[in-house]
Amino acid sequence: MPPELWDAPEYRNKVWHLVYHALFYAHLYVQATEKDFRAWEKHHAEYQFMGQTPRPPHDPPKISDPYTREDMLAYLEIVQNQIRERVPALDLEAPSGFEWLPFGKLELQFYNIRHLQQHVGELYERLGAKAAINLDWVGSKS
Repeated sequence: MPPELWDAPEYRNKVWHLVYHALFYAHLYVQATEKDFRAWEKHHAEYQFMGQTPRPPHDPPKISDPYTREDMLAYLEIVQNQIRERVPALDLEAPSGFEWLPFGKLELQFYNIRHLQQHVGELYERLGAKAAINLDWVGSKS
């Protein structure tokens, strides 16, 4: 991601914030339950939320300092390792483990993948529209 897009003021949801939000929930939803989740050591309260907080009074999240690209790459590595470790151990027949998601663990993983796809698509669009960077489709052979 070009540095000028990382915290570009024209976007309500900054690139770094989209990245953190997507990684946070990928990390959360690969846990057996919400109680099993241990936030990243650099987590800031409310930074995972986009738009407004989910509980009353539903204020916008309190966001001040952005995460750096290096921070997000470090967190990405942690999340990738958690996924490699946790997914094979998940009981896909179990409930989601998250009271706000009333479905099973297998569907939770589809939900998690779909959530990642949404935000990766947003980032992909910004790269093309704002930086004229066109990425090949993953898996395509040139």
